[in-house]
Amino acid sequence: MVTNTNTTKSISLEPYGIKDTTTHYQLTPSQLHETAIVNGQGQEASSGALAINTGEFTGRSPLDRFIVKDDVTKDEIWWGNINIPFDADKFDALYDKVTDYLSGKEVFVRDSYACADEKYKLNIRVVNEYPWSNMFAYNMFLRPSEDELKNFKEEWLIVNAPGFMADPEVDGTRQHNFAILNFGKKIALIGGTGYTGEIKKGIFSALNFILPVQKETLPMHCSANVGEDGDTSIFFGLSGTGKTTLSADPNRKLIGDDEHGWTKEDTIFNFEGGCYAKVINLSKENEPDIYNAIKPGAILENVVLDENGDVDFADTSITQNTRVSYPIYHIDNIQEPSIGKNPKNIFFLTADAFGVLPPISKLSPGQAAYHFISGYTAKVAGTEAGVDEPMPSFSACFGAPFMPLHPTRYAEMLSQKMKDSGVNVWLVNTGWTGGPYGVGKRMALKYTRAMISAAMDGSLEEANKDNYHTHSVFGVKQPRTCPNVPTDVLSPRKTWNNDEGYYKKAYTLAESFRQNFLKFEEYANEEILAGAPNVK
Repeated sequence: MVTNTNTTKSISLEPYGIKDTTTHYQLTPSQLHETAIVNGQGQEASSGALAINTGEFTGRSPLDRFIVKDDVTKDEIWWGNINIPFDADKFDALYDKVTDYLSGKEVFVRDSYACADEKYKLNIRVVNEYPWSNMFAYNMFLRPSEDELKNFKEEWLIVNAPGFMADPEVDGTRQHNFAILNFGKKIALIGGTGYTGEIKKGIFSALNFILPVQKETLPMHCSANVGEDGDTSIFFGLSGTGKTTLSADPNRKLIGDDEHGWTKEDTIFNFEGGCYAKVINLSKENEPDIYNAIKPGAILENVVLDENGDVDFADTSITQNTRVSYPIYHIDNIQEPSIGKNPKNIFFLTADAFGVLPPISKLSPGQAAYHFISGYTAKVAGTEAGVDEPMPSFSACFGAPFMPLHPTRYAEMLSQKMKDSGVNVWLVNTGWTGGPYGVGKRMALKYTRAMISAAMDGSLEEANKDNYHTHSVFGVKQPRTCPNVPTDVLSPRKTWNNDEGYYKKAYTLAESFRQNFLKFEEYANEEILAGAPNVK
């Protein structure tokens, strides 16, 4: 039986090997919300959002992400511990087991697409075991019109069965959960995990192969926004660096918060139709756009509610990776469609817990490529007593877990696009100042916003163009002055008030960069290698 709510179209899952199901097709978010609550799979928060628990997995499981090794992929993929090969016959056998598992069940189907630029559109059909997973797909992918649905033909299929547990010895997986991409058959197969991020990151990973290999387009793990004059800014950064927060600017229109393509026509387009933001310590004062987006239609993941349905955003007893997904139209100030042109500024965001990188600095093309390949941020070791040493964390292209090709292929594309477009590239430290984690404090968000605004409106360059300070360890151009920012904040060395301690920590971090880059050296040209920091 097929339940069609928004459309008169009927579909069959028989061609996919899924039989005798009660199929709910294209349900509205409110219907999916209600179904999840009736099924005992969620609660309604006081904001009207649906609060769900993803179960055993509250984040991605990178070691359980595989790519089928076949004629399409064998010579293109950068195989290793990020892109782990999976046998094609094993995939077929596991796919049959998953479709048998879904047969006879109530399932939720959604047709949607990725890539806001019509020339690069990728049609997707999602088959979900759970209603809230299907609601996530509504939020995160782009939503076809009624006319587009009439003749819809998917290019990629996502089969998502969180309740199915693989048998590693028989199925070829590492453990009972898995996320497998099959480029030959254009299927993303996900099982054993309820974490919704696997759904969106599966398609992101697919596009990170399809766009550069087949479409001459650079895929980017970044957010983007556009100003009144049509100038686009791009924000690269790993989780926790402020990518979503800083791109949600009341004076600029949001293109998207996480995944974009940069075409040969110099168009920037959003892959997605929604946002998937961290909500740890969320407050209305600091992040009003995200806070206000949490309303009916949004899905809160792994948060803790009190008896009134209010969320305690500081409660990390389930996970630190508490999340919200919502359709992009929950943000007031958005670019429609989600496309921008003429990128003028790129920001690499890093939460440097060593506290040594300048809060903002300008990069040369070689430095930009070097820092892009490095993809640095830092993790704090923990909050238990006596543990206060930060740990450097590197993720190539600010998104290594989702990059099927060698990182230098993306870096070379970015370098060429930067040169062709004359874009300015800035390294922004949203991390610690006045000392490392445990000693210093987190950079004030108001100062980071002011520095980024000054970079975008040109006043930062105007004030410093003949007077940048070249950082003695990292070689980057450090501004001496910035509108609306105290001068002493701009110099990390001065905020420490301890030159010996500062330089010791700076050289420690520089050495971490060098060690991390060793695996890329043979692929990097002289310009990129010259972008490295100085080491003693």
